[in-house]
Amino acid sequence: MLEAEQTYIARAKEGDGEAFGVLYGHYAPAIYRFIAVKVSTRQESEDLMHEVFLSAWQKLPGFKEQGFPFGSWLYKIARNRVIDYYRTKKVAASIDDEEGGFDQLADLGAPVEEAIDLNFDLEAVRGALAQLTDEQQEIIQLRFVADLSPAEIAGIVGKREGTVRIIQFRALKKLQEILQ
Repeated sequence: MLEAEQTYIARAKEGDGEAFGVLYGHYAPAIYRFIAVKVSTRQESEDLMHEVFLSAWQKLPGFKEQGFPFGSWLYKIARNRVIDYYRTKKVAASIDDEEGGFDQLADLGAPVEEAIDLNFDLEAVRGALAQLTDEQQEIIQLRFVADLSPAEIAGIVGKREGTVRIIQFRALKKLQEILQ
């Protein structure tokens, strides 16, 4: 959580663009990664991320603290924006596109040997994840890529926390079986 986040939120709600800029700077990389795994190109990921923050800026006066971090609210907006994107575009998602998806996560500046090992590992994980249901993939991504709690995920996907935990458990069990 961003230090003094509540102060920045309050200032941004009053129209302070600089305060919103601090929130943007803190959350943009995580929201971008969340979207990049779901859409096929870097450009689409960037466009959707900017749309998420534009929407957040417009809806910010109505934002109410509900016991979850501000980031959870942004993830919910991002999730809904990605869903709308696929409803309107009617395109197939590809995490194998060389411009987007998991390949962006591999660009960590590691030495070549480590990068090759990481790519092999990502290929195995990519193949295993593809065998999960869309719902399982989303919960695994929110839990382990976005590092959200089951309670936060429940708020984002509109399910009970216990249901999220069960879906996560089953997905991890299936991933373990696939990867062994």
